Amino acid sequence: MSNLERQAVPSTCGGRGFVVAEPVRELLSPRAVRLGESTEVRRLLPNLGRRMIGAWAFVDHYGPDDIADEPGMQVPPHPHIGLQTVSWLHEGEVLHRDSTGSLQTIRPRELGLMTSGRAISHSEESPRSHARYLHGAQLWVALPDSDRHTEPKFEHHAELPVVTAPGLRATVLLGELDGAASPGTTYTPLVGADLALAAGTEARLPLVPDFEYGVLCMSGETFVDGVPVTPGSMLYLGCGRDALDLRAGSDSGLMLLGGEPFEEELIMWWNFVGRSQEEIEQARADWMEGSRFGEVKGYDGAPLPAPEMPGVPLKRRGRVH
Repeated sequence: MSNLERQAVPSTCGGRGFVVAEPVRELLSPRAVRLGESTEVRRLLPNLGRRMIGAWAFVDHYGPDDIADEPGMQVPPHPHIGLQTVSWLHEGEVLHRDSTGSLQTIRPRELGLMTSGRAISHSEESPRSHARYLHGAQLWVALPDSDRHTEPKFEHHAELPVVTAPGLRATVLLGELDGAASPGTTYTPLVGADLALAAGTEARLPLVPDFEYGVLCMSGETFVDGVPVTPGSMLYLGCGRDALDLRAGSDSGLMLLGGEPFEEELIMWWNFVGRSQEEIEQARADWMEGSRFGEVKGYDGAPLPAPEMPGVPLKRRGRVH
């Protein structure tokens, strides 16, 4: 998914200097952002106080939206460098097209994973004939310097490993949880898992103490380490945990995001993750000139133009604002 804001603001993130090295309970409130004419998302990362969780650098939560009489998601072709996009649905479907020739409909609890590498462009849209409700999350994973110029590719995994316990079903999107490993390609140590809890469930999830974690609430109400987390909010948990206590106040859906704190400092502007202003400026120029990013075939509409560069220098800084 694209960052469609026309006044794109640079985000500086990465580096270990601001990682919370002990367990915390930091509730992150979302910011409402419009995507096209009919979709509004709740942006959790980058957040005013927290830029990354491991290599997870961007998190949007959207829906449930009633799109029975609406076009639904309509995101025109747009570019990416230096990241992976993760498409995750609880309801509805999204049709993905990209400049490698991929054409794939992504359905609930199927992984759509696109690695931009050196350069890719893609579009996302609700099919013309679509389900009534659209509900999901769109996430970005920053690529480390050693892999960020890799060849672009798209993966679709309809079958993913599941961890179960009484009242709990955990689907592993990326990385590993309790011995279950996702087939999705990763470039840094991380985990992404979708948690479905029945009302009244009390569960204890095993964690990796060296990872930092956050929990996004998709639906219902769950007490995460004793803190009530409601839909569209995220609880940042810091590092140093070997387990996490959950208690579902209702049937609930959560996303557990974690990873080894990201070593490198980054610049994230619009749909690009880079290391210098010159790199970002070149990527913008290449997109506007129609070079490097290839062509998304089959989308009924024009590509998305890039916003103007900000009037202040882009700088790499730490993980928090």
